[in-house]
Amino acid sequence: MTPVPTSHHFIAQRLRLHYVDWGNAQAPPLVLVHGGRDHCRNWDWVAADLARDWHVIAPDLRGHGDSAWAVGGDYGIAGYLYDLAQLIHGSDLAPVTLVAHSLGANVALRFAGLYPDKVAKIVAIEGLGPSPAMRAKRDEAGAAGRLRNWIDQIRTLAPRTPKRYAGIDEALARMMAENPRLSPAQARHLTVHGTQQNEDGTFSWKFDNYVRAWPPVDIAHADEVAIWGRVAAPTLLVYGAESWASNPAEDGRLAAFGNARVELFDRAGHWVHHDRTDDFVRVVRDFLAD
Repeated sequence: MTPVPTSHHFIAQRLRLHYVDWGNAQAPPLVLVHGGRDHCRNWDWVAADLARDWHVIAPDLRGHGDSAWAVGGDYGIAGYLYDLAQLIHGSDLAPVTLVAHSLGANVALRFAGLYPDKVAKIVAIEGLGPSPAMRAKRDEAGAAGRLRNWIDQIRTLAPRTPKRYAGIDEALARMMAENPRLSPAQARHLTVHGTQQNEDGTFSWKFDNYVRAWPPVDIAHADEVAIWGRVAAPTLLVYGAESWASNPAEDGRLAAFGNARVELFDRAGHWVHHDRTDDFVRVVRDFLAD
């Protein structure tokens, strides 16, 4: 029988955050961390398989899914990192296996570097952030330019209200446009779990619009690279051959890790776990079994 996830909550910085638990609590713990503007149920196909052998937990990051929105709309990496640390600490999951995507993978890799003894293995789908070329271009603006750009972004987002769709099918069309590689069944599942019905009967995405604004202040990139170097757990860096993201095996970032390799999936974009689900699960299982 396919397991069914149950909803739970925990508190981090006074925010009530949501996660789903796929059962099998006696098995080794495995946490799935989604990316930006996504939600915990985007892992359902992966989780249903892995839950046969692991105790799978998938949180909604703050400002996403069924978790609370951050007061003031501030979504820095440190907040997401604290949330993951609090979930793992509060539920006594360490040593934990982490499988994460994009923003969630960025957070998971930092956690693994900060607490190398608490992570058994980690799979990070396109979680190293901007490529060296993209970072160099962004850095041309300097600190003052980045802060001004962030202020402009927030000022643009402030008057926006969540877009309202007449029905699920209208929201579904937007989902398909965002990632045309999704099958109709995948897209509908992601849309149903990623929207909520408003009082007037329309539907809106659950995520807070402020999560669109990338924080202007973060640790220096050299410090982030140093944190990657502290990751002791065997690490699998997953990339899609048709993604915008840069392959770390080619751009030099793989060298920052002491025990990592890159797995490149052809016929896949940024959402490798959606575009090549069965093959992704097989590769993850083989990696975790080593």
